Amino acid sequence: MTIASTLRLSLYGAAISATLGLIGCSNSTDTAATTDESATADTDKPAKTLAITQIVEHPSLDEMRRGIIDELADNGYVEGQNLTINFQSAQGNTATAGQIAKQFAGDNPDAIVAISTPSAQSIVASTKTVPVIYTAISDPVAAKLINENNLPIQSNVTGLSSELPIEPQLDNILKIVPNAKTIGYVYSPGEINSVVVLNQLKKLAPARGLKILDVTANRPTDVAMATRSLAGRVDVIYTSLDNNVVSGFEAMAGAANELDIPVIASDEFSVRRGATAALGVNDYDFGRTTGKMVYRVLNGEAVNTIKPEVMNKLTLYASPKHAAEQGVSLPADLLKNAINVDTDVDTK
Repeated sequence: MTIASTLRLSLYGAAISATLGLIGCSNSTDTAATTDESATADTDKPAKTLAITQIVEHPSLDEMRRGIIDELADNGYVEGQNLTINFQSAQGNTATAGQIAKQFAGDNPDAIVAISTPSAQSIVASTKTVPVIYTAISDPVAAKLINENNLPIQSNVTGLSSELPIEPQLDNILKIVPNAKTIGYVYSPGEINSVVVLNQLKKLAPARGLKILDVTANRPTDVAMATRSLAGRVDVIYTSLDNNVVSGFEAMAGAANELDIPVIASDEFSVRRGATAALGVNDYDFGRTTGKMVYRVLNGEAVNTIKPEVMNKLTLYASPKHAAEQGVSLPADLLKNAINVDTDVDTK
């Protein structure tokens, strides 16, 4: 990816069982998770097995997974050489996530990577012995992965979370829509990370003269209808990394374009897929940072000696094209500090 300015905020291989086959899990490492073919395994490193699961496949989570695999390859663990990877997607189904967790626990790999809150909760509930590294978690305390003292609830758990303080998000919204009074929030009530964000929005928005109007979308197919229900009721829509919303993001963007309501997101790929702007972590870098933790486990470190970490380096992404489609114009000072996805080419 083209190097651009970033905003730094100080506040901040076993086969799948017949049962899983029937409920439609994915078992492939091909989707957005390929390593550099020129990578060479470190012959001094013993062969390892790594299980990876995520609640659903969408660009943000897939990019994190690709970053993990690339980081491992750069450090001598190369898939297909001395590393076997078993990837399973729950395809948005929490029951499937539970089945995957049980399978992975029984397979007893050298480590399990759980991408997204629902997947991490399922994995941690299924094993107390296999090292688990969680990632793409907004609030690991609310998810009951760690306690308020940053200590994992189980000795086999560590991971990386993102800290997206809500106040900068609200300030960013007001830079783009200065006269905003009501923010629409589409979310899945079954995702604890999305509920946490909603509660934070409701707590902090009034100080800026803002109201929050929330509507639910329990499935990706509900996203367009939920978005249209906000017509004439909100001035702007804000989205967090809700997996249902991100999975159906094109539908949200399409509805917002029809209604001339700008959508402000919290991840890069939502901007590339139709949002006006987003202030969030770089997904690939998030994966690379997670990969460093996974490497330490595969390389022999005890997981209980690796402290959970928070990634709080935020990047502003913007699309003047999408902004115009949603009825707003982006300020020049905002664009100066942002990655313009209309001109930036993803070369990773």
